[in-house]
Amino acid sequence: MTDYFDKIHNVVILGSGPAGYTAAIYTSRATLDPLLIEGEADPTGDQPGGQLMLTTDIENYPGFPDGIEGAELMAHFRAQAERFGTTIISGKATGVDLSSSPFSIWISDSDNIDKPIRSHSLIIATGAHSLRLNVPGEERLIGHGVSTCATCDGFFFRDQNIAVVGGGDSAFEEAIFLTHFARHVTIIHRRDEFRASHIMVERARSNDKISFLLSSRVVEILGSTKVEGLKIEDVRTGAHSTLGVTGLFVAIGHEPNTSVFKGQLNLDGNGYIITQPDSTKTNVHGVFACGDVQDSIYRQAITAAGSGCMAALDAEHWIRENVS
Repeated sequence: MTDYFDKIHNVVILGSGPAGYTAAIYTSRATLDPLLIEGEADPTGDQPGGQLMLTTDIENYPGFPDGIEGAELMAHFRAQAERFGTTIISGKATGVDLSSSPFSIWISDSDNIDKPIRSHSLIIATGAHSLRLNVPGEERLIGHGVSTCATCDGFFFRDQNIAVVGGGDSAFEEAIFLTHFARHVTIIHRRDEFRASHIMVERARSNDKISFLLSSRVVEILGSTKVEGLKIEDVRTGAHSTLGVTGLFVAIGHEPNTSVFKGQLNLDGNGYIITQPDSTKTNVHGVFACGDVQDSIYRQAITAAGSGCMAALDAEHWIRENVS
């Protein structure tokens, strides 16, 4: 890995997934010789390739009429980036200095602990992770009945009884969306009141296919190879019961992977990187952000890939103008 520390790169891409790999494809085809640091697995569920690595079948990504598994799709992205000359190394940014260019990036998988990778420009594609319940069965059944994305996976639950955990607008939006496929949707919330807006709550209450299980929490997801039910605890009495469902959507929020950039980049109230309108530019010249790390609304593979393209084009233009 020593060679990576002995030069100033044109562009370093932090993170993989659709955004990072697409940025790599475009910058490598532009002969910018990008270095992509693909991340590493950690307890939050992050891993090289992003959240699609936790998804089995993907049927809404254009170009694959019969669908494709998430890990396979990311393998295609990665191979295409490498085909055009992207250098990919494993590791995770543990520190950055964006106060002046060339920027400095320290990574976790480095033998040169005190020596940073240096780059004229930086594309941040570190993504976001879905908050988890952290209950038995969840890790085992992610992608096998447990999901964090109704838009991605709702189609697979046609005419089934499923549940959504959460009490905010996102949970209600997912529950209402899922009624287009499921036989019945149960919203499970640990409190007896919701954080969701009044209009979203009323829409759900008026939907005959939605019911509520309040003051309750999921304490275990049942099933060995697929979801077969949920063990529910009444938070007031401690009594346990079983809810018979074949799918569970966890909608308790997302957290962007931006902790290493705090104090150096402008972040919104939820920690997402703020980019300029119609651009991937951040408040620091030469630093660009794409994918879920700056998108709290759409969070789709194709929108992430699109913004990865935008970041690459923005970075190429910036390099041509500012790096001699």
